[in-house]
Amino acid sequence: MQNRKLEVCLTPALLHLYDIRESVVVVIDIFRATSSICYGIENGAEAIIPVATIESCESYRGSEFLLAAERNGEVVNGFDFGNSPFSYTVEKVAGKTIVLTTTNGTHAINESREARKIVIGSFLNLTSLCNWLKKQDSDVFLLCAGWKNKFNLEDTLFAGAVVNQLKGEGYKLDDSGIAADDLYILGKNDLNGFLKKTSHSERLKKLKIEKDIEFCLNVDITASIPVLEGDRLVKMDQDLIIHTERAGVIKIEE
Repeated sequence: MQNRKLEVCLTPALLHLYDIRESVVVVIDIFRATSSICYGIENGAEAIIPVATIESCESYRGSEFLLAAERNGEVVNGFDFGNSPFSYTVEKVAGKTIVLTTTNGTHAINESREARKIVIGSFLNLTSLCNWLKKQDSDVFLLCAGWKNKFNLEDTLFAGAVVNQLKGEGYKLDDSGIAADDLYILGKNDLNGFLKKTSHSERLKKLKIEKDIEFCLNVDITASIPVLEGDRLVKMDQDLIIHTERAGVIKIEE
């Protein structure tokens, strides 16, 4: 499995420059969509259906599904919840299917549908994800959702965390992957402190949801890897996941 490519795309606006058809794409939206997806799937959600628009989410109204919509960091009026991890507890999502649309994360998922496989990454499932990626005989493509198609710091930092774990496995890195790794090395000892300066962190603070930020920076508190099957994100078969150690899942309360 030598000579696999490990690429980092810093924003979906650059996606057209890459050929992802033979790649495993890891979609990254740390604050907060992919963190919440990982937590929800770990907590027993049957599936999460990512849709690009509020109208698409609205079209599921009247079904038995929970409807979640977020724009600009806030829950869209009339929907059950948004993309805060505190909405994806066992009590709320176990056994449920959730239809989700967000400002950045679900956009990135839908933009990368021609990939060989799409999985979801966050600090919550970092090591489990990386150990699984190492076993794949394919290129790895880390897609940062960014903020409205612009670069953001937190997603790139997580991409660097993945590169940091994979770079000794025979991958060929691109320049954005090298830069992301360097960024992660700078910030890894204090993720929360390093990311306090980010623009999205400031947006969330103004909404008084700093606890979301702190939670999304917990490392390795889940082992599940959400994978896109058809139009649904579901829990990857545990037999396919290789991980060295599973930390106890942190229980959160509102």
